[in-house]
Order: sequence, then structure tokens, then C-alpha cells
Amino acid sequence: MAATGAAPSVSSGALAPDAPPAGSWPLPGRNAQGWRYSPLAQITADNVKNLKVAWTFSTGTARGFEGQPLVVDSTMYVVSPYPNHVFALDLTRTGGPVKWDYLPTTAPASQGEACCDVVNRGMSFADGKVVFNRLDNHTVALDAKTGKVVWDTKLDSLQEGSTMTMAPLIAGNVVLVGNSGAELGVHGWAAGLDLGSGKILWRAYSTGPDSEVKIGPDFKPYYPQYKGKDLGVSTWPPDQWKLGGGTVWGWMTYDPELNLVYYGTANPGVWNPDMRPGDNLFSAGVFARDPKTGNARWWYQFTPHDSWDYDGVNENIPVDLTVNGQARKVVVHFDRNGFAYTIDRQTGQVLVAQPYQSLNWATGVDPQTGKPIRVPSKETHQGVNTTDICPSSTGARDQQPAAFSPRTSLFYTPSTDLCMDYKGLKASYIAGTPYLGADVRMYAGPGGWNGRGQMIAWNAATGKKVWAITERFPVWSGPVVTGSDVLFYGTMDGWFKAVNARTGQELWKFKVGSGIVGNPMTYQGPDGKQYVAVYSGIGGWLGAIALGLSASDPTAALGATGAMPDLPKYTAPGGMLYVFALP
Repeated sequence: MAATGAAPSVSSGALAPDAPPAGSWPLPGRNAQGWRYSPLAQITADNVKNLKVAWTFSTGTARGFEGQPLVVDSTMYVVSPYPNHVFALDLTRTGGPVKWDYLPTTAPASQGEACCDVVNRGMSFADGKVVFNRLDNHTVALDAKTGKVVWDTKLDSLQEGSTMTMAPLIAGNVVLVGNSGAELGVHGWAAGLDLGSGKILWRAYSTGPDSEVKIGPDFKPYYPQYKGKDLGVSTWPPDQWKLGGGTVWGWMTYDPELNLVYYGTANPGVWNPDMRPGDNLFSAGVFARDPKTGNARWWYQFTPHDSWDYDGVNENIPVDLTVNGQARKVVVHFDRNGFAYTIDRQTGQVLVAQPYQSLNWATGVDPQTGKPIRVPSKETHQGVNTTDICPSSTGARDQQPAAFSPRTSLFYTPSTDLCMDYKGLKASYIAGTPYLGADVRMYAGPGGWNGRGQMIAWNAATGKKVWAITERFPVWSGPVVTGSDVLFYGTMDGWFKAVNARTGQELWKFKVGSGIVGNPMTYQGPDGKQYVAVYSGIGGWLGAIALGLSASDPTAALGATGAMPDLPKYTAPGGMLYVFALP
């Protein structure tokens, strides 16, 4: 562990205004703001050393588990990677036996379209329904008591290469979802569905004319480069926007105070940047939208003309902070490009942007324009092998989410320390097949092969690291932080850890059966005890090599195999839920 900064002197307010009951976990990030904070405090820094396995559950699916369970009342809800098997587990009975399960008819062909394992990042609960996405582009609502299908809405086509891996977010009566598949030249979108019926209320594409992007009179971006008609067309070569990616596969958050949903958009297609000169709006950035209408309110682009696969899909966590002596309503975002952003969530103005992990493609973010200050020697081009670019295409962080504690006013983010060589290649588009246009080799970053990841505590008001724990492998698990200042997270080699959220001191760890790429959560059981749960199941992009992928080609899996050749020595496929409690 390395302490690199002082504790912050920021104020963040108390609990989020729509905080769910203390013992429950109804949404992916527990509250709509995605804080991944629980006020439960029975498990403390003093007694966590006594934590034991209370019970386990095998899902029967040995692929990457990137999501988290839900708990509402006395039931835990679990959804597996493909085939997206849903289980309701009875928490009133010893060992959490199955109350009901639902095995959908998810199309087998969807496995061939998913770019980076057949993952599923979880469900949302509201109004007596659990809602999840199938890999084959269906959003499904089940009756939470019986498991019967309430509605099933198909949203996109496998034939075009689209899949759905993200966790829906429910805001009021609207189910918010988005698609995956920017590596196949799909047309990225987000959509709002009626919670009661599954009817599509709106769909907003990430590229194209304003009418398709849902940009109208309410759109008031802070920076001038986002003002103009049909920028989702004119910032691309003719018709390239139709294959432009900008998918919405990350975590969405909702701000009930401003009635805005925030979500990021993925990389532009194709990966070869010379095939798409321009800023490639609206890829690799964040939208703020009205959740009921989908109309855009503001936009900010983290990586204009992305040349490295720096998706902007990571979550945007709304909090109130004091920044430079002023109380500000902000969202905090840890981007794939290596910068952590603190952004005014009313306007889209960048207030703080500082590196949280190794990067060399830019020297900073211009405070006047909001644009990154790029390093010409790290730009990528067709036919040119640009070497030693940090971070790699997997980013300083991939899908794994951050947490926020209103007690410490700190954010806690997993991270990846990898670099890469990147060569642009000419690519041709064939619907439903990879449309990549790059040859990528990844390897350990400045932290070395024994330091390819960190769990970081971050002061978003000042843009400074407070402490960091270095791990051998990238930290592909999100954290949960509790009301007793205990932080839990997992590692790709299968350690589940508890640390002091204020200092980073390790307090406890337990070796589970497979690597952890999912996100722990905590809940209060019917017996009044606090439990902590986490999936154990290696997989996902960087974990794919542990699912049987050969390490002989370091460019396989979009370059991931070269970065993780030793992972199979440390873990094997799994698919278990572990639940821990004090004796």
C-alpha cells in the first residue's frame, strides 16, 4: 500500500435523497446514483478478521461474472452470464435455497457476437419486478415473487452485431438500457422503456443527425465545440457515423435532484483512426439526458477522435462537493483514458481532471476548452506501429465501477496499469463480424508485472490520490464501502479482501474458488445480521485467457492475452456466489 496524499477536507452531504432501506440492495450500485455505499456497520475494522463463509451457491455457469446480486426484502436475485439464468434465493432459510429460477431462450448465436466474453452486469428491481438484459438484445421484466415473465422487449439485431451486457437502471417508471458491439461497427444507442409494459418510450443514438441523437432546444453544452447542427454527422467522414459505435454498455446513474440520467458512450468505430478523421461525436463521452423523454441536456467528450479504444462508458457518480471553495453539484468519472474528471453536473463544465493511473498519450486537460492536450508521438495511424502507449486499450479501468462514501468523502476506484503497441489497419465492414482495424499488443505498465493493478482512494475535489493498494493483476472488481468504513473488493487471482477505507490497511482476506471480476455488495438478512456477497468467476476481456484461450498469440482477444499470460497459473473458471458473515 502506498499513501500518497492527505485525507480530503470536502463536504458531500449525507445520504443520497432516494437512499433505499439500509439492509437492501435493489439497484446495481445500490442507490440510483451508483454510490455502492451501504450504511450497514455491524462488520467493523475490528471484527472483520472473524468473517466466515456463511453459505455458497453454484450458478452452473463458468464464465465471467462481472455484476452483483440484488437483495430486496428476504430474497436475493442472481443473473448469470450467457445464457442469463436468473435465480431467486430464499434468505429466510439456511443456505439460501432457490425459490424460483428462470432460464430464458437466449440465442446461442449471441455468444459469437460478444466482443469480450458473454458477461452480464446485473439487474435492477422496482415495483415488484426484476429487470435484466439478455445477451441477444432482449430486456426482460420478471415478477419478483414468482419469476413469471411480465414483459419481454426485443431492442436490436444480432445480425448487425449488437448485444446487450449492461445492467438496466430504473429511474422512476423508466427502465434505461443500452447496447454493446462497437467492435462490430454497430450503431450505438440508449433507450428508455416503460417499467409497467416494456414499451419503448424513446431511443437516442450516439451518432447521426440531431433528430436521432435527440438533440433539440434543451441541449445546452458548456463547450462551444459541441454547439452546432448535426455534429453527429459532420464530425465523421460521409456515412462512417452509421458504423460509428458509441455503444452504451457501461453503468448508468440517475440524479433525482436534477432529474437527469448520466451515461457514457463507447469508442468510435473503426479502431483505425485514419479511417474516420474528425472528433467523431458523440463517441467516447458523457450525455446528460431527461430520463422520461431521452432529450439531451449536455454533453462532454473525454477523448475526441479516440485513437486508442478509450471508451467513455465508465459510470458518472453524482455527489455534492466543495471544489475550490465553492459548493458544486458534480459527477465524478474515472475514464478509460486515465484521467479522473470532476464535472459540474448542471452544465458539463470540467472542474478537475487529473491522472489516476499511468498515462502518456496526453499531458493534461485544457481547463478552458476541456480538451485533452495530446502527445503527437503517441497518436496511432494506419500502417504505423506506435509503441509504449499508456494506458492500453483496456484502459486505466475497464467496466469495473467505483464507489463513494459520504463518511470519508472519498471515491474508491479499481484500476489497470498496462501499456501497449498499436498499429492501425485497413478494415472492411461486413455486418455482424469484427470491424476492428488495429493490431494491438499489451504488456505491463510502469508498475511492472507484479503491479498491473491498484485499488485507489481518490479525493475528487482536489484530483489527488489518497492511498493505493497494488495488486499483481489488474483490479477487475468494483468495491463496496460500508457505514463502518470497511471497503471490500476482489482480485483476479481470487482473493476477496477487506481494507480500512480511510487508510487502505488490509484487514482480512479469503481465497475463493475463481478470480473475482464482479462487484461485492452487502445486505441485512432476515435474522438481522449483516452479510457480504460476491461472485467468483473469472472472465471478461482480460480474464478470457483463464477460460482456455491460448497465450501463444499475444495479439489475441484484442491484445489481452499478451498482458495476462500468467493468469491461468493463479485461477481457473468458476461461477459461484460466496456469502460471508460474522459468527
